[in-house]
Amino acid sequence: MNGSRYAYVLAGGEGRRLCLLSERRAKPAVPFGGKYRIIDFTLSNCVNSGIYDVGVLTQYRPTSLNRHIGTGRPWDLDRTRGGIQILQPSLGAVDSDWYQGTADAIYRNLIHLRRRRIDHVLVLSGDHLYTMDYNVLYAFHVRNQARATVAVTEVPADMTHHFGILEADDKGRVVGFQEKPRTAQKSRMASMGVYLFDRDSLIRWLEEDAGVSDSSHDFGKDVIPRLVARDEGVFAYPFPDYWQDVGTVDSYYESHRALLTDRPPIDLADPDWVIHTQSADRPPVRFEPGCRVAGSMVANGCTIGGEVVRSVLFPGVIVPRGAVVRDSIVMGDSIIQRGAVVDRAILDKLVEVGEGARVGDGDDSTPNVACPDHLSTGLTIVGKGAHLPDGITIGRNVRIGAYVTRSYFTRDVPSGGVVDGPESVH
Repeated sequence: MNGSRYAYVLAGGEGRRLCLLSERRAKPAVPFGGKYRIIDFTLSNCVNSGIYDVGVLTQYRPTSLNRHIGTGRPWDLDRTRGGIQILQPSLGAVDSDWYQGTADAIYRNLIHLRRRRIDHVLVLSGDHLYTMDYNVLYAFHVRNQARATVAVTEVPADMTHHFGILEADDKGRVVGFQEKPRTAQKSRMASMGVYLFDRDSLIRWLEEDAGVSDSSHDFGKDVIPRLVARDEGVFAYPFPDYWQDVGTVDSYYESHRALLTDRPPIDLADPDWVIHTQSADRPPVRFEPGCRVAGSMVANGCTIGGEVVRSVLFPGVIVPRGAVVRDSIVMGDSIIQRGAVVDRAILDKLVEVGEGARVGDGDDSTPNVACPDHLSTGLTIVGKGAHLPDGITIGRNVRIGAYVTRSYFTRDVPSGGVVDGPESVH
């Protein structure tokens, strides 16, 4: 049965609330956890569940994601039959070349579903962190004779406005649905963006939705509410384990912090559920005499001579003697020069922090002037390839654009400040 399963992975999201991290890449391509990309968790769930036929739908800035997925070899998806296929919008196919919503994205790729002799089809979001055996979801779907099953997780009451909220009866049948309600009175069960459909029903429902002129052609906003209202046999599968939508800078940061706890919510070392990824060959980590590393994750290729505390370092990061990285996330091949201090900051790839510089300095928590909703809790973000001059002080909630050079800085950057790069968007 596993050999006749197919999954669509929605991976075209823009992820605006991730600020600089998703300005140059799709949200599923954002690096995570010291060596992975966010999409690795969904793709690994597929192959660990025995699903080796996957279509990945891309749209927003797909280059980084396409390069990462490649032929699919790290996930054993480089196959003659099945395997992985990148599904981009087809130019000239309809009035608008871009996918108009999640349902429209699948609708425009129904040709791949019609070619397959299967009874069910998975539709998955490629930008969430979780480990799920989809075989359990299939069993739930079949046992309940469902036509559509939505995986759900319970969220705090003050977070319901970020999610589609489902209400189900004692048998699991969905009897109510609200898309991002201001307040959810009866339920806190949030859609995880994991759907299992009967194949023929999905085709019919998407064809119907395509003909609705006032539809936004989205599963959460249109398709699922319509099916629930008509009692089309939608069931809620309660997922008991960790699931996280890393849709904001704060949730991205806190998800990394969770990995550093004594009992992380996702065991990246679990031999029975490997998170596969595209990895470059790197030498072992080098810890130089006198260095100090505590409560951190340090990837291959790093050289540590200074101090690293409660931080996540991606491959190739250099922290020489006298440098300090504290409560931070530092992405691949970045360099923290001697005497520099990085505190509560997220540094994208290829960043260089000059000698004696201070990033994330002081106690001033003034929100960022350009992104006050995204940068207000004290985190500072430095974009890809930025070079910070020697001795500069950069406060909290600061946004430093990608590829800025030392010439962009004429003075210290106060808390809440912005230094735009050559291609900054906000």
